[in-house]
Amino acid sequence: MPNIKSVKKDVLRSRKNHLRNQATKSRIKTFMKKTNTAIAGSDTGLADLLSQTISVLDKAAKRGIIHKNAAARRKSRLMSRAAKVTVAAA
Repeated sequence: MPNIKSVKKDVLRSRKNHLRNQATKSRIKTFMKKTNTAIAGSDTGLADLLSQTISVLDKAAKRGIIHKNAAARRKSRLMSRAAKVTVAAA
């Protein structure tokens, strides 16, 4: 533990941010897995799940937890896979 008061505060702040970032990244992974399994199984609630996943990605990008281009890439890949499933089902 550091001796300087401001550095102590920095350490506490970085630990708190680390926990927040970890939780958000875990949430992203969970929603990505749910959406991918829904796409693979041609689930009926795919549109709702897809919008929730996109919302989670956008919020993480807005907060700087993931890069905005990484969020855009993930959304693009999800949408293209979902589009293939909906075209095949139709």
